[in-house]
Amino acid sequence: MTNSEMLIPEANDQQKERGLWMDALYRLAQNKASLIGGGMVVLLVLMAIFANYIAPYSFSEQDRQLTDAVPQWVTVIFPTIKPYAEVSDKFPIGADYVGRDMLSRLIYGARISLVVAFVGAMISLFIGTIYGLTSGFFGGRVDNLMMRFVDIMYAFPSMLMIILMMAFFRSSFAESEPGTLAYVMNSIDQRFGGMLFIFIGIGITAWMGTARLARGQVLSLREQEFTLAAKALGASNSRIIFKHLLPNVLGPLMIRVTLSIPGYISTEAFLSFIGLGVNAPTPSWGSMISDGAVAIRTYPHQAIFPAIALSFTMFAFNFLGDGLRDALDPRLRGTQ
Repeated sequence: MTNSEMLIPEANDQQKERGLWMDALYRLAQNKASLIGGGMVVLLVLMAIFANYIAPYSFSEQDRQLTDAVPQWVTVIFPTIKPYAEVSDKFPIGADYVGRDMLSRLIYGARISLVVAFVGAMISLFIGTIYGLTSGFFGGRVDNLMMRFVDIMYAFPSMLMIILMMAFFRSSFAESEPGTLAYVMNSIDQRFGGMLFIFIGIGITAWMGTARLARGQVLSLREQEFTLAAKALGASNSRIIFKHLLPNVLGPLMIRVTLSIPGYISTEAFLSFIGLGVNAPTPSWGSMISDGAVAIRTYPHQAIFPAIALSFTMFAFNFLGDGLRDALDPRLRGTQ
C-alpha cells in the first residue's frame, strides 16, 4: 500500500468527525474569494459601527466657504476639475455641493446599506422560511392556496411595487393626525432617518423566492425515512417542521439569502437615487450618487467615489455568497 493510499482513509475519517457545519466551514476557509469577501464585509461592519470615531467630521457638518472643494490628488486623477473647484486639503476626498466632507458621508453611508442588507435578509429568511415550510409540509389545498398567493405577488414587478408603496407611504403618512397609527409610523420613520418604510417595502417583496425554495426542499424531504419515522413515533407537526425539516433546508436558504443581499443594497441605493430613500441629511450612497450625477461633468468624483463604495460592497457579498454556496453544497462533500 502506497503512502497516498494510507492517507485517504485518515482524511475521510477526519472529514466525518468534523460534521456537516464544520466541514462546510472548513471548505469556506479554503475559498480565497469568499475569504476576501468575508474580510471586506467585516471591515464594512466595523466601519459602520465605529463611524463616529473613524469619520473626520459629522455627516451633516457644513463649510459653506469650501463647497465642492477637492484635495490636490483628486485634481491629478480628474484634471477637468481644476478650472472649477477650489483646492483644499481640509477634506481627504473632497466636499460636496454644500461643503460636507464626502469621506465622512461615505463612512456613515455604510450604515444605511448594511442595515438594509441585514434587515432585508432577516425578513426574507424569517417570513420565507416559515411560509415555505408550512406550505410544503401540509401540501394539498393549503399548499395550493399559499402558492397561488405567492404567484399573485410575483405578478407585480418588485421594484415598481416598492416605488409605489414608498410614494404612498411618504405622501399619505406625512400629513397624518397625531394619535393615529399613520402618525406613529411616520414618527418612527423620521427617527430612523426614513428607513422604516424602506424596510416595509423590501419586506413585503423579499420573502417570496425564499418561500418557494423552502417549499421545494420540504416537498423532497417530507416523504423520506427520517420524517416518516418521526411521524410514526408520534412527533407533533411543529416538532417535525422545526426539529427535522428546518435543519435540512437551512443551508440552501442561507445561500439564497446571502446572494440576495446585493439586491437589497441596490434597491435602497436606487430608492435614494430617485428621492424615495432615506431622509436628508442622512447619508446614503444612492443619494450621494444622485447629487454627484447632477454635476458629473464638472465634479465627476462626487458620483464616482460613492459608486465605487457601493460596487465594492456588492462584490464582497457576492464573493461571500458564492463561497457559502460551494461550502454548503452537499454534492461537494468528500471532494476536497
